[in-house]
Amino acid sequence: MKNNFFAVDLGATSGRTILGSIQDGKLSQRELTRFPNNIIQTGGHFYWDIYALYNEIIRGLKVVADEGISIRSIGIDTWGVDFVCIGKDGGILRNPYSYRDPQNKGIKTLSNSPLKGENSGRKVSPMGDLERSIYERTGIQFLDFNSLFQLAAMRKNKDSALEAADKVLFVPDALMYMLTGEAVCEYTILSTSQLLNPRSKEIDPDLLGTVGMKRSQFGRYVNPCDVVGTLTPEVQQLTGLGPVPVVAVAGHDTASAVAAVPAKDEHFAYLSCGTWSLLGIETEQPIINEKSYQYNFTNEGGIEGTTRFLKNICGMWLLERCRKEWTDAPADVNDINEAAMTAPAFRSIINPDDPRFANPPSMVEAIKAYCRETHQPLPETYQQQARCIFESLALRYREVLGYLKELAPFPIERLHVIGGGTHNSHLMQMTADSIGLPVVTGPVEGTAIGNIMLQAKAAGLVSDRFEMRQVIANSIETKTYLPKA
Repeated sequence: MKNNFFAVDLGATSGRTILGSIQDGKLSQRELTRFPNNIIQTGGHFYWDIYALYNEIIRGLKVVADEGISIRSIGIDTWGVDFVCIGKDGGILRNPYSYRDPQNKGIKTLSNSPLKGENSGRKVSPMGDLERSIYERTGIQFLDFNSLFQLAAMRKNKDSALEAADKVLFVPDALMYMLTGEAVCEYTILSTSQLLNPRSKEIDPDLLGTVGMKRSQFGRYVNPCDVVGTLTPEVQQLTGLGPVPVVAVAGHDTASAVAAVPAKDEHFAYLSCGTWSLLGIETEQPIINEKSYQYNFTNEGGIEGTTRFLKNICGMWLLERCRKEWTDAPADVNDINEAAMTAPAFRSIINPDDPRFANPPSMVEAIKAYCRETHQPLPETYQQQARCIFESLALRYREVLGYLKELAPFPIERLHVIGGGTHNSHLMQMTADSIGLPVVTGPVEGTAIGNIMLQAKAAGLVSDRFEMRQVIANSIETKTYLPKA
């Protein structure tokens, strides 16, 4: 018997709906729809179009209905930290801000802080006591766009949507709300916010107080594999489907991706290689200490109560932005990857995580400016700029993996890479050469596969993450790159 599941996989630049099927212990998948996820810039702010994303989910579900396919459930994963404000009447108050919104930049401040020993409105310095207190409570790395600081910025700016909000729902929770009418707060997506205490697995009330929020403004807690509800009568009418259950998968796309790593044991690190690169390990307990604080590592929620101990690294965002500016480069990214190898090696190196690369008006000019300021040859051609990006990423992976080796409670024997970056064989070989460990690539579509397998677990087809990973290993092809140079 074939069991079908509908997965919605939304990234920061594009989204997809996928039909996943499990039969005879193997997984197959088929892309139903693909669509852009565009940032809307207006009035000095950057927004996501939550209605357009909802419409694309409906369009994908219509494909299923039109083909007469029976699906057991629906699951949604997205990027982290961003959220939607819901009014007392249940309506969406405004499209949500993007984490790249300019109001999130600058010094982090928290007003009305009830944290012990802190003064109201104190600035959070890189080594400040308040920052240490927050890290001790959350284990989350400090990024300007963490939900905690987005809420602080909105509160500071007297944001009208936040002031009127009855509920604040993270993006996957908001889309599940639009499908089911149920307001929930899924564990893995909540863990990206810098509001969750990873030990208690509850929202920290003191941190909520720093941004003037209450626990009642968030939905009821759900964990991966919990059933949220069924499609509303309205959505059933729009799609032609019946009351299909909507399951909370790992709502954070990286959590779903890590769930799909076909690892045979715990002695691995993972790299989710897409718009962002996320490099980390899976642990049973959070790692919160002075060294993890100094290295700015994060402890995010994983499946079955595990912790994803990782660090965010700027990823293919660099290449994606450059491609929009290049006028003489091939349209096919694979051709760009090949052309990059015709440029001289190690001519120019950047730090991918320099703040200037977050969202510059011109990525090409930002890279040149970095090289100019660090007295390196300027990468003038698209081939030189692409090679600069690839080599810089591989070296940054080496640096961060070195930190992980210091902090991991087990030896790291290999690196599993998932996501679209695995298509770039040159970057994968550079990474293996750089870190001195085998690099195992696949699956490419890790987030969708993790999403589907968590729905399968909710349906009782697999018992735990180890059985999930065995099914995945039986269903995909991996490739191993061994260190050479």
